[in-house]
Amino acid sequence: MKKIIALVLAVMMVFALCACGGESLTFVTGGESGTYYAFGTVLAQQVSDETDTSVTAVVGNGSKANVEDVDAGAAQLAFCQSDVMSYAYTGTNLFEEAGAITSFSVVGALYMEQVQIVTMNPDIKTVADLKGKSVSIGAAGSGVNFNAIDALKAYDMTIDDIDAQYLDFGDSADNLKDGKIDAAFIVSGAPTTAITDLATGGQVYLVGFDAEHVAKLIDMCPYYKEYTIAADVYGTPADVTTVAVAAVVLASNDVSEDAVYNFLTATFNDLEDLTAAHAKGAELSLEFAASITDVPYHPGAVKFFAENGITVD
Repeated sequence: MKKIIALVLAVMMVFALCACGGESLTFVTGGESGTYYAFGTVLAQQVSDETDTSVTAVVGNGSKANVEDVDAGAAQLAFCQSDVMSYAYTGTNLFEEAGAITSFSVVGALYMEQVQIVTMNPDIKTVADLKGKSVSIGAAGSGVNFNAIDALKAYDMTIDDIDAQYLDFGDSADNLKDGKIDAAFIVSGAPTTAITDLATGGQVYLVGFDAEHVAKLIDMCPYYKEYTIAADVYGTPADVTTVAVAAVVLASNDVSEDAVYNFLTATFNDLEDLTAAHAKGAELSLEFAASITDVPYHPGAVKFFAENGITVD
């Protein structure tokens, strides 16, 4: 009898899902002080409001952990840095020990996220000045760790040349304010809440890259792009040159074509409302969203971009 009741309940759940015509998806983002969570929450709400696909944004523990959550079935959508996405798909760097993960595909690239090295010490002007300093390199399992390693390598340094602290964005900001660390790597779309909040309590500075070291870093790691953060973003004394990677939304291969199609349709067909809710909406474009070449796109994304005259792999 119990088996019959369980079977009936399962059938009823299937019919209920069919009746509402959509899926319920969990979207793993980032820490509460970062852009992933803030913008991801806005995206989830817009998709849920405008389509029959329900998306719930939840706090995440970094790009590596997000990919692992999708692979384990704990989430169906995820924000991820483009470099970490590539590492996962090829089983390199962060994923060398565990091996390649191919259970996900690309929904779209949304915006560039900058390697922001923030400090409240005006004497720290270059990456070389971080030597011997206490520096946060992001939460354990985050792509920020490898971004920090890449930046240091461009200056012929390693993680052993700094006193590395593994803090998320919010804790990094708190420790900077309290003078417990000297600088922090924060890889996120600027303006980032953690840095904006920090700037309200004192003068913040961003450590920049000169042209020689930008070129060296991009030559070593071609997924970086040069980027300038304007002085008015955080009230820094001047514009700062840094590098950036792409913020990409990934989906489990098990997510339906319709759900991913709905996600992109709700996102790009109403950019005005999206931008009103979060400034990152203004940075979105179909061309950039379709620019990923090293990981396949989800069938729902292929359908969406094809309808907009763009072919993706």
